[in-house]
Amino acid sequence: MKAIGYIRVSTQGQAEEGISLEAQRAKIAAWAGLNGYELAGIYEDAGISGAKADRPGLARALAAVGKGDALVVYSLSRLARSTKHTIEVSERLAKAGADLVSISEKIDTTSAAGKMLFRLMAVMAEFERDQISERTSAALQHKKSQGGRVGQIPCGKKLADDGVSLMDDGAEQEVIRLVKLLRAGGMGYHAIARELTNRKTAPRGKAWYATTVKNIAEAA
Repeated sequence: MKAIGYIRVSTQGQAEEGISLEAQRAKIAAWAGLNGYELAGIYEDAGISGAKADRPGLARALAAVGKGDALVVYSLSRLARSTKHTIEVSERLAKAGADLVSISEKIDTTSAAGKMLFRLMAVMAEFERDQISERTSAALQHKKSQGGRVGQIPCGKKLADDGVSLMDDGAEQEVIRLVKLLRAGGMGYHAIARELTNRKTAPRGKAWYATTVKNIAEAA
């Protein structure tokens, strides 16, 4: 019997949960040794968040699993992006005559009880991810409502002396007003970019581009 390992971590997940690729790899190797499985390989997706659909490492792991083998993961949260996806993976393994093992939840699909517990834990894992997403979104919205920085500093703003909150940037506010004025006069984005360059208006980047002007005009 062969064990095929799959490990995944995003930068955020590794920092918050401490589940490094090396730690997952060690757990899978230990499980294979204790349960009499030959560890045939461990496939990984590094720096890929739980929400992303494209997981080349997982695709290779599933392709390597054959009849009588087991796909081994550290936890269900490392495996799939949703309950539906987790069940799809399980059903694909079942068609291949293989098992799914999740070490953290002590789940395998070799029994009816294991299958039931697997589905229950998949739902709970998705619920936990949804809660984290809701808390993060609420925190960002609160910070934004308080005038704090959320992501890139928008045009027309700059960091205040406290290094956290935002305040108006006089020079960039003038740029916004000029862009609006020129657009109202019917001037195109490329022409406005040339005009800003001719006026020696300082851009944030190396030069003024039509896309930059368009973003300013649409956000203003």
